[in-house]
Amino acid sequence: MPYRRLPNTHVARLRALKIAVDKALSLDFHDRAIQPATFEQARSMVKQYETLLVQYQDSYAARTTANKIYMNNLQKARMYISHFIQVFNLAVIRGEIKRDYKAYYQLDKDDDTVPNLTSEEDILKWGANIIEGEEKRISEGGTAIYFPSIAKVRVYYDIFKEQYISQQQHRRTKDRMSKEVEQIRGKIDTIILDIWNDVEEFYKDCNPYEKWMKCQEYGLVYYFRKGEEVLTSDAKKEDFVE
Repeated sequence: MPYRRLPNTHVARLRALKIAVDKALSLDFHDRAIQPATFEQARSMVKQYETLLVQYQDSYAARTTANKIYMNNLQKARMYISHFIQVFNLAVIRGEIKRDYKAYYQLDKDDDTVPNLTSEEDILKWGANIIEGEEKRISEGGTAIYFPSIAKVRVYYDIFKEQYISQQQHRRTKDRMSKEVEQIRGKIDTIILDIWNDVEEFYKDCNPYEKWMKCQEYGLVYYFRKGEEVLTSDAKKEDFVE
């Protein structure tokens, strides 16, 4: 005895709605297996749901594409910031720069290691600290550090910072779209369930094979259990799930 199973993906839900609506539209009003109220709900939701899914997929694709570029620039910003701090610390160790100047960069006076640059926030924090510190030290007559210069560091830091802000917007958009899609999912499932119930009720007096075939025309999906034979035209009524 076959059993039906509601669609469990957004694409499958949209397809189920479209099949049912298109089938009903191809028939005269009195020949439709879907109740009028259910049909009107389904027809109004098809376009809304399709538009929402397109927007969601577009937001996901945009973020995925942007993320590849973003990760590359994040790595460059981290590398230049780390390299600059290493060069600065070596200059301090050699006595070329006074250790007291480390305070300008918010660096620990007695710690000559590179601070944690694991997170995006760490990169934003230390990029800003060393740019501000280097500019302040140079303004007081200090010799600029090269290889890398602070100008080079700033280029990659500014690119990263701009893209970080953009990525946050992409994330907010994607999260908002995801929430909207999830909110509408329950309503879509209810409409599909109502459609399928209407269709099975409409064809309840048909022989099992005919009912199975007609229900599938409205998008109902049936599954046969392992070892179960597919319905044939001579199947008995009790062989079909109601």
